[in-house]
Amino acid sequence: MARGAYARAGVDVEKLRGIQGAMASALEGTFSLRRAGQTGAPLMRIGHYSGMVDLGDGRALTLHTDGVGTKVLVAQAMEKYDTVGIDCVAMTVNDLVCLASEPVALLDYIALEREDDDLVAEIAKGLAEGAKQARTPIVGGETAILGEMVKGVGGRGFDLVSMGVGTVAKGEEVDGSEIAVGDSVIGLKSSGLHSNGYTLARKVLAKHPLDLLVPELGRTLGEELLVPTRIYVEPALRLSRKMEVHGLAHVTGGAFTKLTRLVGDRALSFRLEPFAEGPIFAMIAEEGRIPGSEMYSTFNMGVGFCVVLPAALVEDALKLCRRLGFPASVIGTVARGKGVYVGRRKIA
Repeated sequence: MARGAYARAGVDVEKLRGIQGAMASALEGTFSLRRAGQTGAPLMRIGHYSGMVDLGDGRALTLHTDGVGTKVLVAQAMEKYDTVGIDCVAMTVNDLVCLASEPVALLDYIALEREDDDLVAEIAKGLAEGAKQARTPIVGGETAILGEMVKGVGGRGFDLVSMGVGTVAKGEEVDGSEIAVGDSVIGLKSSGLHSNGYTLARKVLAKHPLDLLVPELGRTLGEELLVPTRIYVEPALRLSRKMEVHGLAHVTGGAFTKLTRLVGDRALSFRLEPFAEGPIFAMIAEEGRIPGSEMYSTFNMGVGFCVVLPAALVEDALKLCRRLGFPASVIGTVARGKGVYVGRRKIA
C-alpha cells in the first residue's frame, strides 16, 4: 500500500473532489432564489467550511453538516457507543468556527439497522457531552430505521450525522481573504485520529485485534481509535475576537490540503514543517508503508486545527491557546506560489 493507499482502501479523494465540484456548480444555480440583501441570500460561494447567508440587521447565519464516518464501525466492533456522539458534534462545530461564527444550535440524525433503545441511549450520552463541550444545544433531530440500507457489526449498524447553525456579524467573518505572504500558521494539537481517514486506518491495522495493548499508545488499539475528536470552539472564537486572525482551518478529510480553500485562486502557498506526529500516525505509516505526502493529505498528524495570523501575533496566540488548555505551536508560514508543502513535498 505504498502509493494511492487511501484510494485502494476505498476512498479516492481526487474523484471525490470532482464530485463535490460538480455538485457545487449545480447547487449554486439555486442562489438566485434569494436576492442580494434579502433574508437568506447566500453571502459566499460553496467551498469554504460552512455556507453563509444573510440574516439582516448586520448578521449572517452559517450552516454546516457532517458525520462520524467509518469510525462508527470501530464503535460497533468495540461495543462502545458513548463517545462517537462527541465526534459527531465536533465535526460540525469545528467547521462552523472556521468563519469565526459562533455555533448556536445543532440537530442530529441517526440511521439504525434496527430499533435499539440501548444503543441510542449510549449514542445520546456522547451527543450531550459534545454539546456541553461546544456550549451548543441540540434542539432536535431525526431517527430512521433503514435495515435494508444500513448494515453494521452484530446487527447494531448505525450512521450518525449532525447539522448546525452559527451566527457572525457581517464583515467580522474570517474567510481567508486577508491571508498574506509572511503570515504564520499555528497548529492546535489533536487528540488523535479524530474522525478522518478511518477507511485507510482500519484497513492498515486490520491484522491487529482491537484489544491489543500497544505500549507506545498507553492503551489498546481500539481505545486509541475511539478517542473523541477535540472541539476547538473556544480557542477559535477567543483568538478571532481578541486579535487579528486571517484564516481558520479544521483539519478533516483531505487533511492539510484543505488549507488551499482559504486562499482560493490567489498566488499564495502554505509551507509547513513536519511536526510531532504521535505514535498512532507512525504506526499507520509504518505498517501501511504510506509515504509522508499521503499521510499529511489524509490524516491530521497530531494537529487538529490551524490558525493563520500575522507573525507578530504568534506569541500572544500561543499563550492564549495554552491558557485555554489547547497546546499549540508554529507549524508553517504563508509564501508566494500555490499549493501546500510539507517540508519539500507538495501535497496539494
